[in-house]
Amino acid sequence: MNLLKIALLQINPCGTLNENLEKGIHYCQRAKELDADIALFPEMWSNGYHIYDRPVDEWKAEAVPADSDFVRAFGNLARELDMAIGITFLEKTEGDPRNSLILFDRSGKRQFTYAKVHTCDFDVERNLKPGEEFHVTTLDTSCGEVIVGAMICYDREFPESARLLMLKGAELILVPNACPMEINRLSQLRARAYENMLAIATCNYPEAVPDCNGGSSVFDGVAYLPELDGSRDMCILQADEKEGIYVAELDLDQLRRYREHEVHGNAYRHPQKYGPLLDTKIEKPFIRKNYRE
Repeated sequence: MNLLKIALLQINPCGTLNENLEKGIHYCQRAKELDADIALFPEMWSNGYHIYDRPVDEWKAEAVPADSDFVRAFGNLARELDMAIGITFLEKTEGDPRNSLILFDRSGKRQFTYAKVHTCDFDVERNLKPGEEFHVTTLDTSCGEVIVGAMICYDREFPESARLLMLKGAELILVPNACPMEINRLSQLRARAYENMLAIATCNYPEAVPDCNGGSSVFDGVAYLPELDGSRDMCILQADEKEGIYVAELDLDQLRRYREHEVHGNAYRHPQKYGPLLDTKIEKPFIRKNYRE
């Protein structure tokens, strides 16, 4: 059995960048003690996603470059621990900052930098620069290679995000998060895993962080097994609301066998009929206003 161990670092942020660096290092070390192959942080760990109820210029000033000491420290740590690390941060760029994830492999090499494509432009994230594309990489781990992609939080609400990653070959999608993980959002993650026959690992902040409630999860993407009459629960990990490290064991062999024989994913698509999905001139049918205000 080929088990990939994914550690979700569902932890409370601190007050400063250096404190988050120190705490992040400590929890990565603990994840390695649990034999994790990959450690994933919640969204924008560098400042704890603390961008609400503050002046925009104040939190923008907290952005750090992708080659900053903060980010490079996790690359060095990945090499020292022989463990992949997905570190999240408010990325300083020319113009507005980005909401980013860098995935380091276990040798400390940067495999990709992903910036959140679907920024929450109905709210304060309108002050962020959206990313331009979705990335995948073949990640070397202690249990072999696995093809990994990434989404961030609100990306989950667009089926196209996971679909594109599936079409690029992703077997596992890493999803840093910072919002309440309630039944509907969890259902979105379950659906993305089911329809694309891939695993989705989501790391959220615990309940002590405003507007978050833990609930980090892993769906393994395998809905049916030959020995079962009906479907099975794809959720192999569901965290509670407390701070901690939550480790899931993803059976890669099982997932790959399933993808060879099941009917979802790319098996019976009709992309030639999907033209309107690319038509940017279609009138928006919904009013862009939050009715809960």
